[in-house]
Amino acid sequence: MLFTKNDFGEGFKWGVSTAAHQVEGAHNIDGKGLSIWDTFAEKKNKIFNNDNANTACDFYTHYADDIALIYKLNIPNYRFSISWSRILPHGVGAINHKGIDFYNRVIDFCLELGIEPWITLYHWDLPHDLQQKGGWTNREVIHWFSYFVDCCLKNFGDRVKHWMVLNEPMVFTGAGYFLGVHAPGKKGLSSFLAAAHHAALCQAEGGRMIRSLRHDCKVGTTFSYSHIEPYRADNEKDIRAAVKADALLNRLFIEPLLGLGYPTKDVKIIERIERFMYPHDEQKLAFDMDFIGLQNYTRELIAHAPLIPFVHAKIIKASKRNVPHTLMDWEIHPPSIYHALKRYNNYKGIKEIIVTENGAAFPDVHEEGKVNDFERVKYLQDHIAQVLKAKQEGVKVNGYFVWTLMDNFEWAEGYFPRFGLVYVDFTTQQRVVKNSGRWYSQFLKNTVTASMEVWEKNGSKMI
Repeated sequence: MLFTKNDFGEGFKWGVSTAAHQVEGAHNIDGKGLSIWDTFAEKKNKIFNNDNANTACDFYTHYADDIALIYKLNIPNYRFSISWSRILPHGVGAINHKGIDFYNRVIDFCLELGIEPWITLYHWDLPHDLQQKGGWTNREVIHWFSYFVDCCLKNFGDRVKHWMVLNEPMVFTGAGYFLGVHAPGKKGLSSFLAAAHHAALCQAEGGRMIRSLRHDCKVGTTFSYSHIEPYRADNEKDIRAAVKADALLNRLFIEPLLGLGYPTKDVKIIERIERFMYPHDEQKLAFDMDFIGLQNYTRELIAHAPLIPFVHAKIIKASKRNVPHTLMDWEIHPPSIYHALKRYNNYKGIKEIIVTENGAAFPDVHEEGKVNDFERVKYLQDHIAQVLKAKQEGVKVNGYFVWTLMDNFEWAEGYFPRFGLVYVDFTTQQRVVKNSGRWYSQFLKNTVTASMEVWEKNGSKMI
């Protein structure tokens, strides 16, 4: 499919995304408090290779060069998050003005270069002091989070016009409070359901707060979405397992936000979330967002698994199915993003969809000042083509952000998977624009088509 940026229309928003904990470093300087990921990484064998994000990409020091690089790559929108413990070291209470000053510098420099800042309020780095009080399992988190939102809006809301409340609540509650593979490393159904309900309340309350504090801002929130299909399309048990997995992974947070309640009909175990609900909570879960951020990387095939508790379903990994996959063992399946967009578009309450993350990790090699990541170029081209297909069919999608600007700390996987458009040497902090970054730059400049053949012959030599 041949297309250019112009095919998406003039108002379509193109960008790139990062997250504070994954790039900033400076984990304990200038008054920053500890986050749950700082303390989680101190435990042995929790992070691949026992890596940590103490330095990461040192964006805290190099932010001006990195933002200037965004400008040079012709990227007009930059999505990043605020480190809660950098501006509120204890989660609530005294404000760390050095942290506020840092984000003011980041925002002001973006605007000076004509780059629109998009801020994610919570991208997984809860202050450690709040986790000591139960973190997301403690209903008080609604008040703690409201204090954080108020601080951010009052300090940055005069210049930042696009806000996202939470990043992928299903991931940080499921991986962090049920499976224990992400910070804070808690396990169990009760912890998960409590954390999930409180996060769902916070995503709506955060939206209400932003709109009340700044009438000139657009507010949204982001969800992970993997297109789900049964492993055996003609097997009734696999079909039922896929329905359960879809309800849990893709519907648990979006539907209460839209006033539809939790999807208990398809996953009975979710009914136990009622233990954590107060009177009128069902109404408090709903909020009319200006946009929804959709984050898609792959599709998942689900098989019936009687030994898996609660859902009796399991993901059949891409490597087991011998299909093309990334370093994360995620199947490369571009139609997944098309199906995700179509599914969200079918919800009546969604006004606008922004793809706030899409990207891939491959075994990038830095040789002679270059990183020839043609697999990533093709991945981006094929997925952007699917976004265009959805848009041409009337889907309300109006933006696409690549994950991510540069290689960074990828949570439990450490520094092994590289997702960036820019290669980072974590020893020297040298940045090298990959072939994918060059392609995206030229695409946004509207000087190349989204054609791998054209790019290989001509585009890769253009900058």
